[in-house]
Amino acid sequence: MDGQVLLHREGVVARLTLDRPAKHNAITNAMAEQLADHARTINADGTIRAVLLEGAGPRAFCAGMDLKAIEAFRTAWDFRHRPDYPGAVRSIRKPVVAALKGWALGGGFELALAADIRLAAPSTRIGFPEVTRGWVGGGGASQLLPRLIGTGQAMRLLLTGDTIEAEEAHRLRLVEQLVPEDALTDTALALCRKLAGFSPVAVQAVKAAVRQSMEAPLSAGLAYENEMNVLCLAALREGSTP
Repeated sequence: MDGQVLLHREGVVARLTLDRPAKHNAITNAMAEQLADHARTINADGTIRAVLLEGAGPRAFCAGMDLKAIEAFRTAWDFRHRPDYPGAVRSIRKPVVAALKGWALGGGFELALAADIRLAAPSTRIGFPEVTRGWVGGGGASQLLPRLIGTGQAMRLLLTGDTIEAEEAHRLRLVEQLVPEDALTDTALALCRKLAGFSPVAVQAVKAAVRQSMEAPLSAGLAYENEMNVLCLAALREGSTP
């Protein structure tokens, strides 16, 4: 098989590994469908508390969608209905930590944007080269980048297609933490285990409330936050929080 997305368990943590290192973990259509299947499995399994998203091999997290996968669609209309792999990660209700190293380009970094927390090794290189090829990314960069780093910096990255190094990505707040290369996996797993140790109701409520803040006006967001607060209290009182 030319690439796959692996799902395996380490206790209460699920590891999602993009396994196509010879091609910088570029996503094929089959891999996109696998990622969507794994996301559904993770959501349905109450014993999974947190997720680590990573790329296989030392050279890349993910170089985006394989260009040959795009050519497989007969028409632009068919392409419109392609498997949405960043959307699959966004659909996961449990906290997702992305461990970045090497190339994280285009749809590859859109995958990371779909995660909740991003850790980056010094080798990480981030860029959005779509404009240099004549199109715009379709996995969320134009919508999420301005919310994270402001309109001007988002425009700079998206309009130039330039790549930036890990330190600049951290300064811009594209990644939350810089981690030594040889400690990346262990640090990411430790963070996942820490998140997994909290009430799953509370953790998922926090994630839902923060996501709501990116979409709703303040008054609606505050009301939603209060409802999440009540939901957590009800779970505690009913003893349904593990």
